[in-house]
Amino acid sequence: MPTEGVIKFQLEHTPADPLPDNLIAEINPWRKWMYERGLIGIVQIPEGMVGYGNISLRVEEGFIISGSQTGHLPDLTAEHYAWATAATPEENRLVSRGPIKPSSESLTHAVVFEQHPPARMVMHAHHKGIWLAAERLELPLTSPDAAYGTVEMAAETTRLFAESNVKEMGIFAMAGHEDGIVTFGESAEQAAAVMEKYLALAGE
Repeated sequence: MPTEGVIKFQLEHTPADPLPDNLIAEINPWRKWMYERGLIGIVQIPEGMVGYGNISLRVEEGFIISGSQTGHLPDLTAEHYAWATAATPEENRLVSRGPIKPSSESLTHAVVFEQHPPARMVMHAHHKGIWLAAERLELPLTSPDAAYGTVEMAAETTRLFAESNVKEMGIFAMAGHEDGIVTFGESAEQAAAVMEKYLALAGE
């Protein structure tokens, strides 16, 4: 079985109707933006094909996020988003509802929203160029011992907000999650602009 893209946290998910169209209309164009740049997609690993990358939007009660294993889809619909209504990263726990289970990296998104209240959008991308250049670009880095979707990754993300200038930079790299990059901003445009900036700096 694939080890990437697999939910590792304790998920309490309630199947429910698709999310409201107005929320989908706000997030979906930016998910498409990421897909078109290869920041969201699918990759072959020894265990098989697996999706990567996801996007989330803060809403009144929690955040909405692209669903688990949707990276291969060029276009998403309301059926492909989940609503994370409660998160306790230190307990490795997430509560959600919707027609699909949330992304395996949902706890990291939850930590960003918790640690930086102005943040409205979080983009988790895979990009080898930025990831390999992370030290040269002086990006905040999570520990190489912290795997994706774990309590350790959530704790490392929290640490970065306490010990680095990640709030000002709007980006960090996941040293223990190959090619993993996260940007965030007070708007979708801001999160995307940070990503564009570092794509350029990485030589893309």
